[in-house]
Amino acid sequence: MKAKVYNIEGKETGKTVELADEIFGIEPNEHAMYLDVKRYLAAQRQGTHKTKERGEVAGSTRKIKRQKGTGTARAGSIKNPLFRGGGTVFGPRPRDYSFKLNKKIKRLARRSALSYMMKEGKIRVIEDFDLEAPKTKAFLKILDNFELNGKKSLFVLGDINKSVYLSARNLPEVKLVRGSDLNTYVILNAGNLLISEQGIAELEEILKK
Repeated sequence: MKAKVYNIEGKETGKTVELADEIFGIEPNEHAMYLDVKRYLAAQRQGTHKTKERGEVAGSTRKIKRQKGTGTARAGSIKNPLFRGGGTVFGPRPRDYSFKLNKKIKRLARRSALSYMMKEGKIRVIEDFDLEAPKTKAFLKILDNFELNGKKSLFVLGDINKSVYLSARNLPEVKLVRGSDLNTYVILNAGNLLISEQGIAELEEILKK
């Protein structure tokens, strides 16, 4: 499939680029995308939650009242979970939420996400560009040219120039990634994808394997 190439002024350059059908033109596999997004979000969880159980609560170990004759249930420890300040029963413990997903599934998920965005008309190919100096105003002008100011946008570049990175760093709706760092969640979370020619080549090299 062919796609038009735009410059950073938002105008067509007259050039076209050939996009691999096995990456940008497949039938999206929703289950693969679901699994990969779930894997990504699970890996973001810190899993540092913890409550003290009966053996970890500070307090005396003496028997708090005599066994019989009180008219109430017997009790042997102030750390009893039934008492206020006592330990938690089956409370959360630190754990790792991440799980493994096969490479083929992750690759299929990324292909599916790119194909889905292409079908929705949310992918545009842009020329490789550079900025002479880090200026947020210059990057905002690029967004204005594509009518993306204030909208979630993902720039997939082959090589991120330092000036380009610094210019976009303060814009909360904009994310810059290299083709090799692209994942399913980032693709689907973006409202629009702008992929450079170098980014296309890098994506095809990775996802055609």
